[in-house]
Amino acid sequence: MNKNEKFIITINRELGSGGRTVGRKLAEKLGVTFYDKWLINELKTKFNISAEEVEKVKGGNSSWWRELLNSAIYMGERMGEINSVPHPPMDVYHLVTTDDMYKVETEIFSHLADNESCIVAGRTGFYVFRNHPNRLSILIQASMPFRIERVMRKQNMSEDEARQTIEKVDKMRENYVKKFTKSSRYDTRNYDIVISADGKTEDEIVDIIMQYIG
Repeated sequence: MNKNEKFIITINRELGSGGRTVGRKLAEKLGVTFYDKWLINELKTKFNISAEEVEKVKGGNSSWWRELLNSAIYMGERMGEINSVPHPPMDVYHLVTTDDMYKVETEIFSHLADNESCIVAGRTGFYVFRNHPNRLSILIQASMPFRIERVMRKQNMSEDEARQTIEKVDKMRENYVKKFTKSSRYDTRNYDIVISADGKTEDEIVDIIMQYIG
């Protein structure tokens, strides 16, 4: 990946691995915007954006699109402030995904890549951007004890609650990826870098990625 040209970095991460924080910190380092599933859902639910509308933007004036993105980003930041945590509430993990929602998400992701360098944290990002000429795909994993401890601390859950939540999200995300990509999110052939978060801080993981990029 050449960071001096328009690029796209996709991050797939296990819940509790710290991957979302890594994506946000990496975006700050590279001076680009970080987009995740929650922000995409904000755009779809708050503004009722359809795949057709995103497609139209690609061929016309996109100033209103930037305004919507900025608004969604602002809402995401405000939610983080309100909840005193740098991530969305757990309710977001239980959203029902339909074929139409996947189509909208794919169109939004594609439009982002057409217009700017950015980092996208999404379950199917590695697949959506597999043919992008300047992309880097990353998977961030962690052991179950590491993930449970982090979810307990970040979401104020008991150990049992954290384990059940992780297992539920893992199953949901894997089913989602298999349905739409016919592949597994755990197949390392889908990624350029696979990193274990165990024994590392988010900043250390960012440094590893930056060293890889060069």
